[in-house]
Amino acid sequence: MLNITYIDGAMLKKLLIAGAKALENNKEQVNALNVFPVPDGDTGTNMSLTLSSASKEILKMNNDNIEDIATSASKGSLMGARGNSGVILSQLFRGFAKGLRGKDKLGIKDIAQAFGLASDTAYKAVMKPIEGTILTVARECAEKAIELSENESDIIVFLEKVLSHGEMVLQKTPEMLDVLKQAGVVDAGGKGLLIILKGAYNVLIGKEDVDINIVHDNTPKQTHEIVTGDIKFGYCTEFIINNAKDSSENFRKQIVKYGDSIIVIGDGDIIKTHIHTNEPGTVLQKALSIGELMDIKIENMRLQHKNVLFNEEDKKENDSQEMKKYGIIAVVRGKGVEDVFRDLNVDYIIEGGQTMNPSTEDILKAVDSLKAENIIILPNNGNIILTAQQVQKISEKNIGIIPTKNIPQGVGALISFDSDLDLDENIECMTEALEDIKSGEVTTAVRDTVINDIEIKEGDIIGIYDGSIVKAGKDLENTSFEMISQMIDEDTDIVTIFYGEDVTLEDAQQLVSKIKSEIDDCDIELVYGGQPLYYYLVSVE
Repeated sequence: MLNITYIDGAMLKKLLIAGAKALENNKEQVNALNVFPVPDGDTGTNMSLTLSSASKEILKMNNDNIEDIATSASKGSLMGARGNSGVILSQLFRGFAKGLRGKDKLGIKDIAQAFGLASDTAYKAVMKPIEGTILTVARECAEKAIELSENESDIIVFLEKVLSHGEMVLQKTPEMLDVLKQAGVVDAGGKGLLIILKGAYNVLIGKEDVDINIVHDNTPKQTHEIVTGDIKFGYCTEFIINNAKDSSENFRKQIVKYGDSIIVIGDGDIIKTHIHTNEPGTVLQKALSIGELMDIKIENMRLQHKNVLFNEEDKKENDSQEMKKYGIIAVVRGKGVEDVFRDLNVDYIIEGGQTMNPSTEDILKAVDSLKAENIIILPNNGNIILTAQQVQKISEKNIGIIPTKNIPQGVGALISFDSDLDLDENIECMTEALEDIKSGEVTTAVRDTVINDIEIKEGDIIGIYDGSIVKAGKDLENTSFEMISQMIDEDTDIVTIFYGEDVTLEDAQQLVSKIKSEIDDCDIELVYGGQPLYYYLVSVE
């Protein structure tokens, strides 16, 4: 019978790549365990892409030094980390690498120590660790490994027992997290971790060989391109009305017929306005009738479109520019949504979000491209915040992260940005602004599940209000209306609806008409978002 007491560098390299390949082959099995039935950056996919980056770093090496291999895996997983599960996995690799420093071969005690440091490092990386997740499975495996290391000498038997214990813990995760119990699944991240360990084990015992060709072609890429097509309203017009003699609500009603992408925010007798229009002069005249005008900016978007791509000369010119006080990065998808964020002075857009969680490296490249004393990052997705925080840790630049979990929060945060404030003050103001924004999303369920006692079938239309599924049905308009009705109350000032690429303007307008007919005194702004996957993104302020 095969008996292994030590692992050398060459074998460690094979085992790490084998774990990555095993997850690549089984990522859909992990994806299927995701409790929330929305089209998002699934756990299995994010973990697999993270490990793919680690594998590529390992394969660049021309030596079999154990410390170098572990360090390369740690670096690669960190730069390739996507989503919360990918970041946690990268932290497991980071701790594992710490435990292998100075080692020229690995015995059971060395492996057990590295498992322990991996678990400790991952727990420290998460502000509020939740039991019943990949963290629990990693910790329990580490504790079992340390226990076994006292008496066990055969690495194969050692790993068999660690895997068996890990599987037992995984099956108990529904008892630790009610949301798993309701959905009838085990934790996806924990399952992914055990698949990685099992893949390494199978190669160690000779059951499988290693195919190191792990290729991905769905890497999210940042974009500087605006594909506007036929622009209906050509002039992006911004201004501030000082000493306003009327309310922001009444002023909005005066200008709504002159354009779209309208944002009107009132603060006392000051009204900040943004509109896409073909009649900027008329809009300004309306504004002059109620107050004094300040900070007027009018841009021809059709001319901008003709010269929007960054070429080499643009980059050289950018390099010669003086340092700005602020640079803003946002993660968004959808032509219309991108336009709104650019109009709100975002400097760099990373194309991403649901199903396309950018990696640490993607965000770091955006940070490095900006010549700014302070950089603000808007993740606009709860599964990207932890990745952005990793960039904050490894970059030498002064970075602030606003924990925006969706597009409406991103817009609200940008409206509260003030270039005259210092970074800490802006972080405080922009973060506080999130408290006044209710966010809703309407999409299609991608799997059967039960959430909050709501039974959901694949293909159902689901309404998500502030992160919780509140409505599921077969009809898009009715489900959307029911969700929005729950969001609106007597304190509501304005409802903004971004309609996606799979919704016609006619259908979106019909939804708005239904809301206005059923709910009194409801001020609604309809904006083309063009976002994929989500029929509507809704903001209530």
